[in-house]
Amino acid sequence: MITKGTKLYSIFTGACPKCHQESMYINKNPYVLNDVLKMHETCSHCQTRYRIEPSFFYGSMYVSYAVGIAFAVAAFVISYLFIGSNLITAFIAIVGTLVVFAPIIMRLSRNIWINMFMHYDKSKVKP
Repeated sequence: MITKGTKLYSIFTGACPKCHQESMYINKNPYVLNDVLKMHETCSHCQTRYRIEPSFFYGSMYVSYAVGIAFAVAAFVISYLFIGSNLITAFIAIVGTLVVFAPIIMRLSRNIWINMFMHYDKSKVKP
């Protein structure tokens, strides 16, 4: 289901949205907090520029809000409905989830944002 050539592959792996050959990020580990948002300027395989314009990734803040809400709702459902905790514990679970997954949420939102504007191009793939 999540194979090269699909948007989901690029979103979940952080691969170049045009060729899916390399990661857009300098450090693939999102928990190295100094490098969480550091990206290559261009793809070394297809030469796609990741920063389409100077403030391009400001739009990913809107996506980040939606992704954060999805993580918070998932934390609430798991803690309150499945485990049966009280509301205070569910609130603590939501805050903890958002803190622990913040680097992943930031990267996911950037990946979703850039994939809204760039599409996979099979002709850019080098064997």
